[in-house]
Amino acid sequence: MSNYLVISAVGEDRPGLVADLTQIIVNCGCNIEESRMSLLGGEFAVLMMVSGPWNSIAKLEDALPSSASKLGINTAQKRTQARALTQERLPYNVEVVSLDHPGIVQQLASFFSKRQINIHDMYTTSHRAAHTGSTMFSLSMTIEIPAGTHITTLREQFMEFCDHLNLDAILEPVKG
Repeated sequence: MSNYLVISAVGEDRPGLVADLTQIIVNCGCNIEESRMSLLGGEFAVLMMVSGPWNSIAKLEDALPSSASKLGINTAQKRTQARALTQERLPYNVEVVSLDHPGIVQQLASFFSKRQINIHDMYTTSHRAAHTGSTMFSLSMTIEIPAGTHITTLREQFMEFCDHLNLDAILEPVKG
């Protein structure tokens, strides 16, 4: 039976950081199950779930603090379990683009939360518009819609919500 550990790490970006961090995981006898890595400003951020027998996870928990200090990164870790699905959910993609302003993520998260729709993952970014120089916001997320949800009604509510906030949006099933 596998044990699981979620690790988050943040540190100043440099070549070799991922290689060094993953070497620690391999040396402890663990395997990376899932990971997300991104450059945010001048910092490199990693979020991953690793698995292994209990003794390998314990060895990694013990090794991470001192190894992270040597690598110049800050880490946090938490034991977890494999995800159990309590009901069937349909994966959908959401894409949003708009002029940037505070509160967009919170408003979208609230819209889905009120409908018991889980956000599986989300990626946001901002950039300058080519001709106007205005700051634009873009969001891509995968949501998990409960199987009993009437999709046409949800889509209509979502599009009306987005129109009210002046957000260009798409809600479509995950392909393949």
